[in-house]
Amino acid sequence: MEISSKYVGVSLKEYRTVVRWRDTMNYAAAVGDNNPRYFDDRRKDGIVAPPMVAVALTWPIVQNLWEFIEASDFPFDILQRQVHYSEYLHLHDAIKPGDELWINGEIIAIVPGKSGTHIVIRFIAINQDGKAIFTEFIGGMMRGVHCSDAGAGGETLPKIPVPGKLNTPVWEKKIKIDPLLPYIYDGCSNIVFPIHTSQKFAQKVGLPGILLQGTAALAFAAREILDRHAESNPQKLKALSCRFADMILPGTKIKIQLLSLEKNGENIDLYFQILGEKNQLVIKNGFARMQT
Repeated sequence: MEISSKYVGVSLKEYRTVVRWRDTMNYAAAVGDNNPRYFDDRRKDGIVAPPMVAVALTWPIVQNLWEFIEASDFPFDILQRQVHYSEYLHLHDAIKPGDELWINGEIIAIVPGKSGTHIVIRFIAINQDGKAIFTEFIGGMMRGVHCSDAGAGGETLPKIPVPGKLNTPVWEKKIKIDPLLPYIYDGCSNIVFPIHTSQKFAQKVGLPGILLQGTAALAFAAREILDRHAESNPQKLKALSCRFADMILPGTKIKIQLLSLEKNGENIDLYFQILGEKNQLVIKNGFARMQT
């Protein structure tokens, strides 16, 4: 299987959705984020959604890419080989229940890698007032898929600052992954993929068992960072990104480690990683930008 970078610049059909309070509360509950800003609808300004809800809002597109990519000759069979490889969220404004969102996508990078081809799609979500709410750069690694040329678009991807010298972690949070969590996250986020809930399917594709969703682990990191460095205010989070590096098995423990935090003008840049039970990197190159 192979793909050419000629598909860089191809648009996706527009997708419209409505942010519903039940979905945003369910998402927060799935990742154990008991933040009143997500649940207490008596608040004067109402509730907001956890920032990571953005990945759930774009999932109906990602799950059905063959219906949205506007290129009839795109090699859709390669999508069977994709795994979530990279994630970058630029958060322009709070995601709020009741928002109507128009989400437009574009393939912005196709880059050859060691294990396949990295394809990045950019989604821009605009609300009913014409205001940008978030921009997502979601990257899939097409395992075993050859890029037939040198690739294109890599230079357009968000640039992550390089941290200074990393020594002992600033803090560490250990979390036990409940065996039922992949099912709870599946049901509460509507991010549905059988490697997370079907032992039979997981075994069929060569996995040791079902896996925790990588975005659930990233949501744990976002929760910890907001609670510790932003007084639990999600509207201070302006960017969040990572690279998914390895599997997380239910019933095991993970460690979220903040490696460094650095002042950057009116922002603070935070660098983190997540280790698995055997101290292997499961999430690497973690980055968050927080407004002070």
